[in-house]
Amino acid sequence: MRDRFTVVGRATGCHLFEGDGTRPIDEENVHVKYTPKRVQFPEEIAAWRRSIEAEEERKEAGGLPHRWNNARFAVERVVVTRTHLSEEPVVSLSMGDADYFDFLTTSLNLDRRQRNGLTLREQYLEGGDPVDAPSWMNCSFGVNVALETGRDGKMLFSRRSAQVAGPNSARWNSSANEGLARQHDLPLDGSPISLHAVARRAIFEELAVHDGDNAEVELLGFGLDVVNHQWAAFFRAVVPELDEPALRLRWTRGVTDKWEHDRFEFVDADPESVLGFIADEPEKRWTPCAPALFYLALVRGAVERVGGDPAGRFAVEQAERKVMSDRGL
Repeated sequence: MRDRFTVVGRATGCHLFEGDGTRPIDEENVHVKYTPKRVQFPEEIAAWRRSIEAEEERKEAGGLPHRWNNARFAVERVVVTRTHLSEEPVVSLSMGDADYFDFLTTSLNLDRRQRNGLTLREQYLEGGDPVDAPSWMNCSFGVNVALETGRDGKMLFSRRSAQVAGPNSARWNSSANEGLARQHDLPLDGSPISLHAVARRAIFEELAVHDGDNAEVELLGFGLDVVNHQWAAFFRAVVPELDEPALRLRWTRGVTDKWEHDRFEFVDADPESVLGFIADEPEKRWTPCAPALFYLALVRGAVERVGGDPAGRFAVEQAERKVMSDRGL
């Protein structure tokens, strides 16, 4: 029902819902509407959730490794329009209440048969448009950031730790990734949720990039992981005064969420080098949406280098052709 982003000859598991990297989506054009109303599972699916909760409580009581629950958001709908005159993208997100166990209930059971004989994937994702799936199927919204170091011009790839729950563990992913959480991202003063603020939280908690580092953060688009059914926002962040040695030194001194990654690779941020790294790592080692994120970041950088001309994106396409030709892809 939805096309899949393709790069270096690979069709990924990501549908690029909005954005092509040539222009950022202005922060004031992103409207997040939150309604404090909890998602309601069908009774059969609710029983699956109760089983997950009971199992994690059993592990916790026994002093075993376990997943802890936290309050999250359920995506009710994502709507994209354009401004009247300049046709700039305007994105409206409607969200309700969910938690981490809600997310696990569907994400771990997409291919589990229901009593009606259908899996959740068959009924809600393949039997119709996955964008229109019910809100209880959408209990996760991730903010993904591609980080570039300004001092030495590197793109950072992070590999998810095997300790991280879910299908994306031990895979190459965005530089930093955070799921929206009510505890962290719902302002106490009643102001709207800011995806840009979540992106800055992500690079702080996972990469130790502080506000004083003056990261230039831009929202480039939105995607839907059609394999695991997770919504994502794609950001590019450039830290002008940091380089690989400075970041690696910081990490030795402690990172808030250091456990989320077990390997980092800094790659020259030019299109040929980045796309070559993507091509050289086996397809199974990538999360579904990471290649799309890095491609958009490359396009944005190429457009900036030619003074904002959208035709700059063709430099990325040219580099992709060379990478594929050199590798016989």
